[in-house]
Parts: sequence; C-alpha cells; structure tokens
Amino acid sequence: MRYSAESLRLPVNWLDYVILASYFAVVLGIGVAARRSVRTSLDFFLSGRSLPAWITGLAFVAANLGATEILGMAANGAQYGVYTVHWYWIGAIPAMVFLALVMMPFYYGSRVGSVPEFLLRRFGPASHLLSSVIFAVSSVLIAGVNLYALALVLRALLGWPQGVAIVVAGLFVLAYITLGGLSSAIYNEVLQFFVILAALVPLTAVGLARVGGPGGLWDALSAERGEDFLSAWGGTGIGHANPLGANWLTIVLGLGFVMSFGYWTTNFAEVQRALSAKDLGAARRTPLIAAFPKLLVPLVVVMPGLIALVLEPSLGRAGSGLSYNDAIPVLMRDLLPNGMLGVAVTGLLAAFMAGMAANVSSFNTVFTSDIWRAYVRPGRPDAYYLATGRVVTALGVFAGMGTAFIASSFSNIMNYLQTLFSFFNVPLFAVFVIGMFWRRATAAAGFWGLLSGTAAAMVNYFWLYRRGVIGIPTDQGANFVSSIVAFGVAAVVMLVVSLVTEPRPAGALTGLVYGTAAAPVEDGTVWYRRPAPLGWGAVLLAALCYVPFSL
Repeated sequence: MRYSAESLRLPVNWLDYVILASYFAVVLGIGVAARRSVRTSLDFFLSGRSLPAWITGLAFVAANLGATEILGMAANGAQYGVYTVHWYWIGAIPAMVFLALVMMPFYYGSRVGSVPEFLLRRFGPASHLLSSVIFAVSSVLIAGVNLYALALVLRALLGWPQGVAIVVAGLFVLAYITLGGLSSAIYNEVLQFFVILAALVPLTAVGLARVGGPGGLWDALSAERGEDFLSAWGGTGIGHANPLGANWLTIVLGLGFVMSFGYWTTNFAEVQRALSAKDLGAARRTPLIAAFPKLLVPLVVVMPGLIALVLEPSLGRAGSGLSYNDAIPVLMRDLLPNGMLGVAVTGLLAAFMAGMAANVSSFNTVFTSDIWRAYVRPGRPDAYYLATGRVVTALGVFAGMGTAFIASSFSNIMNYLQTLFSFFNVPLFAVFVIGMFWRRATAAAGFWGLLSGTAAAMVNYFWLYRRGVIGIPTDQGANFVSSIVAFGVAAVVMLVVSLVTEPRPAGALTGLVYGTAAAPVEDGTVWYRRPAPLGWGAVLLAALCYVPFSL
C-alpha cells in the first residue's frame, strides 16, 4: 500500500485547536514580557548575563531538543535501531562535561559575546571573520531543518501546505525573538521543554503498550531485523556489516570525539545559553544540568522510532510513501485521541520552534556583533546595534525559510544535520582545542586550519563518498569519516603552518591558552553545586546506560 501525507492526517477537533492556540498565546506573552528587560544589545543578545543556572540548563537541552531530536532521532531509531543511543551516551555527555569543566572558564572568563569572538582574541581577525561567516551560514541551514520538520508535521497532521506552514511558523518565531531577544527565546525554551515531555512521554507509553511492552518490542524487532539491531555495539567490529554502516573506531573517534565535541563545545546556539548565565559558576553548571535529562531523552525519542517500525513495517521502504522522518507522525495518527493529539502536536511545534529560535538567536548575535559591528559599521551607538539585531533576526528567519526546502530532499533529516556538523563544527573544534592547549599555534595556523578542515570534509563527502570512490554504505558512516578527515587535516595544517610562522607573544595569550589563567573558583561547598562531581557523575551514568544494551 502506498501512503501519502493525506494518509497521515489526524482527526483534530476544536479541543486540539484550543490547546494549540493557548500555547501560542503564552509564547507571545512571554515575548512581550521579556521586551521590558531589553534595553541594550547585551540584553538582547545575551540576556544581560543575568539568568540562573537552572533556567539556562533547561534551555541548553531544550535548544537541542528540536527537529534534531524529535523527528531526526526517531528516524534514526527506525533506520539504525539501538545504535542511535550512541548520539547521546558517547556522542553528547562527555562533550557537554568537557564544555563545562574545561572550555566555559575560557568562554565566560574572557567575557566574549560569541564563539567567533574567542577566535578573534586567540588568532586574530582573519580566523574571526572566516568562522563568523561559516557559523552564520550553518545557523541558517540548521534553522531551515527545524522549519522543514515543522512544516512536515503541519502538512501531514493538519493539512497545511508545506509552503504555508514554513512561512507561518517562521513568522511566529520571528515575532517572539524580535520582541524579547535571547531572554524570550530562553524562557520559551524552558516552557517548551516541559511541553515536549508532556507530548512524548504519553506517546511512548501508549506505543509500548500497543506492541506488548519492552519484551514484545524486542521480540518483534529481533525477529525482523536481527539481534544486532537491538545492540549498541553488536556487529560494530571492523569489517562487519551493520545498519549504521560504521565500526567501533569510527563511532568512538568520528561521533564520540570529533563530531560530538565539535558540536557541543563550539556550536554557539548551545554555548550562548551558558554565556547568558549570571556568573561563571552558573555558566559551568549549565551544560551539566542539561546532561542529566539528556541521558534519558532516548527513552522518549529513540524508542518511538523503534515502536513505529513495528506498528508500520513499511516505514522508510521504497514505494511506501513513508520516510523514516514520518515515524512520530505515524504514531500520533495511530495512537492518540483528541485532546492528547492537541498536546502532542503542540509538543512537536514547541520542539521545532525551540530549535529554530536557538539557531536564529545565535545567528543574529554572530552576524551583528562579529560581522556587522566588527567589520562593516564599527563604532556606532549601542542602540544602533540593538536595532540591527532585530533586523538581522528577520533576515535569518527568511533565509531559514529558503533553506527549509534543502532539508526536504533528505529522507532522514539527521543525516543532513550530521553532514552539516562535519563540515562546519568539527574543523572549528580542531582549531579551538589546538589553540587552547598549544601556545605555539599561530594566527595563520588558525585561519588555514579552519579553511582546510572545512574543505577536506566537503571533498570527502561530495567527491569520495557521493561518487563511490570510498565504499561506505550509509550517509551516517560517511559523516563519521568526514569528521575524522576534517579534524585530522585541520590539525596537520595547523601544526605545519605554526612551525613556519611567528607565534604571538606569551603575554598576549593570558586567559586564552590552558594554564595561563587562574583556575576557576568552585561555587560553594555543596557537592551538587560543584562542576567536577556533577560532570563525572554524568559520565558514569552514561557508561552505565550502555550496560542493558551491551549484554
């Protein structure tokens, strides 16, 4: 049987629309309320650095809990099985802990307003401008992913045409970010976090009950897809075939190290939330507070993808009309009654708007502060940059509407997102980590390392992988390899260029290279306020989470 978007339509009624309308009213109300606190560009771009850790921590995880998580990870669960948990327990938690313990003292302590601004201080204007342009482009592309995912849901569930859904959703996000700046985005992300859970937890529980509980799910999938489909590490030996198309080495190095650390430590859409915290202690706790709910997110995101595969076996198969991206909409169509449908649709819309708002708010900060203020119109009054930020927000949203159609060409949007991360975030991480730990790294090395790493990832993906020169069976496997190539090329180029160019004086690197600044003071004596116990506790729990899926 061939399905279409029409077959995914849900019988929404007046109650569901009331729930949706109520949520939208609250979101706009938060934007209006937040506007009162926006008086300077610092208020607009970084919330005046005044927010408590629990707010920024929940916003940190909610900013990532957008299309990447909801549709993308459910699609990954349906396509790759339990291998998807690697994106959380090895592909997120260690990097979030590293950001808190090692990198936040550099970011927050140097009082930078963005990730590229740190590169300006460490390597100079050439690296700063290049990284700003790269980040602005990637932010718009990723914002488009969230818009496309939102349009997919609205078209499939409510019958809205894709183009109309993209425009309406984009304008709504534009309204509340323009009103209240980052504060509006962050407070809405906290609200959206709880709305998302209110949608996904019942969907997962009802789905598990329909397939006979965890035992019934495992029996059905192992009979259809094999034991390795339900194992985190089964079949990942070098030379073994598996659904992910990757082995343990590319998973550990490609995803667990370069791609994960590249995303979580240099992606300003995430780092911006920590930089808005009220002090260094709160900034360091921000990713650690986010790490604990992140450990459990697979239960309500990956699990629905597995359930959808049992309830709709044609998912992702040629000729079925259903892509892996449809896993969540299929469950909503088949499992939820009215009222609960309204909550679920609201949760999905909240997730997509959180993801888009995170990227748009980081885009307006980088473009206004790191490109416009630094190179185009320097030295203007603060009110000018505040007004510019609002205009740039609109431009970012409209650009995201355009890039949403690029994302629509991928049957699994997570594949698309990971491709972008390997192009843009991994080379940036290589430059950051080498510059932070090696005083000899020069300004020229930072620029050429970033440029060569980005180019190498693109060559590997578009020329070697897409043309079949290297035998990698899946997009995700290719992305892991692209990440390793990008990091390796950037590191080698930085090493060579640094050895033939003049380094900066040691006095100019104070606070920018590890060991040149005072160690951060621990915030209080209670263990749950100290970053080190929180961080190592999260890593230990992540390791323990693997146990049930590795026996």
